[in-house]
Amino acid sequence: MNQIRIPKRLTTALVNSLTAGVVPRVGLEHIAVGRKAEVASILQDMDNIAEGGAAFRLITGRYGSGKSFLLQMMRNYAMDREFVVADGDLSPERRLVGTKGQGLATYRELMMNMSTRTRPDGGALEMMLQKWIASLQQEQMQSGMRLGDAALHEAVELRIYAVCNEMQNLVHGFDFAKVLAAYWNGCKLEDDDRKAAALRWLRGEFPTRTEARKELGVGVIIDDDNWYEYMKLWAEFAVRIGYKGLLLFIDEGVNLYKITNSISRQSNYEKLLTMFNDTMQGKAQYLGIYLGGTPQFVEDERRGLFSYDALRSRLMDGRYSSHERRTYTSPILKLDMLSHEEILILLQKLRDIHAMHFGYGAQLADAQLIAFMQAAVNRLGAEQLLTTREVVRDFIDVLHILHQHEGLSFEELLGEREREHVANNGSRKAGANDELDDFLAEFEL
Repeated sequence: MNQIRIPKRLTTALVNSLTAGVVPRVGLEHIAVGRKAEVASILQDMDNIAEGGAAFRLITGRYGSGKSFLLQMMRNYAMDREFVVADGDLSPERRLVGTKGQGLATYRELMMNMSTRTRPDGGALEMMLQKWIASLQQEQMQSGMRLGDAALHEAVELRIYAVCNEMQNLVHGFDFAKVLAAYWNGCKLEDDDRKAAALRWLRGEFPTRTEARKELGVGVIIDDDNWYEYMKLWAEFAVRIGYKGLLLFIDEGVNLYKITNSISRQSNYEKLLTMFNDTMQGKAQYLGIYLGGTPQFVEDERRGLFSYDALRSRLMDGRYSSHERRTYTSPILKLDMLSHEEILILLQKLRDIHAMHFGYGAQLADAQLIAFMQAAVNRLGAEQLLTTREVVRDFIDVLHILHQHEGLSFEELLGEREREHVANNGSRKAGANDELDDFLAEFEL
């Protein structure tokens, strides 16, 4: 780590995000540990999607196990591979379907966060359209045409309508193509209002069909019922303008499980089944859907996905799968907690990044990192496992305190907290960390 210089922009994002207990948007590759099989499996998905396939995966794991981290890391990998990506969290206001626009709210969130390698922080929609039109103009200018020539406009328009005609054969493709043509006309005529209206429509911001017909001559709008069909169109369009495909990263699937109304919950599961079938059966192309959630969200037979028989039969493990011999090509990727060895590697990375960011020499030895892990296990007890989120949050807190209080030693800080814990909760039960004891034995600690 000491030989690798990480830009200040990345160390700032990492330190600030981890201090706040949220997953960083950038620089994740510098703190990634484990998950090699899961990452390899999703990268294989991307290869398949780039060839015209599709993918659907549920990323499951208990709170703090690293679901959001994996989703964010794969989002960054996808952008580096020239995919368009869109990410968002489900919530009570954002679902797959709803009676009060919750499905459309999810579409708008995904569109707001649509990103590419050159626009990684969202808001890439207009940039994609401008880049496409500019590339078409550049192609024609190489053949001798000049910017502003009527012939150039005509040639570009023919190319745009050629792409639009291909889209018209798809569900809702005619209206999608009509709006793209309206955006081009806005560019050609320098009509900012027309361009803005086209962008509003594409973002799902038109409230009524009447208004859409008045401003764009289009008799439909994107709504709760059809938003997913438009996501399939975006995947097709992305490929036609030079990208590899579209990947959707949707987190907090547990919010579907939390829907109290059984009819509404089942409606969302039906939409999820549609998305699953489309991607698995070849009805969608160049599209990947990755949904993060807890094991309870998936496996609870009363309210989870397994309460819906059609999903249960498709998602449950095969007869020959087991915890020891799992397959990473199934629709569900189950994340185990990181091993103690992997957690130690993570702490080493965090120690060095913190020192690099604040400009001091890393001082904590590996033995002290292991002592920190042991203290964390002692607090939790035998019935719980270390979660990555808890370890990272507490360790960053330790690093901050030690850096800001130069006279305080690591042993003093750890001892104070452990004495407080014992005073408040009593000593831990015997055998609480037998697995860690075996790990410690390797270090003769």
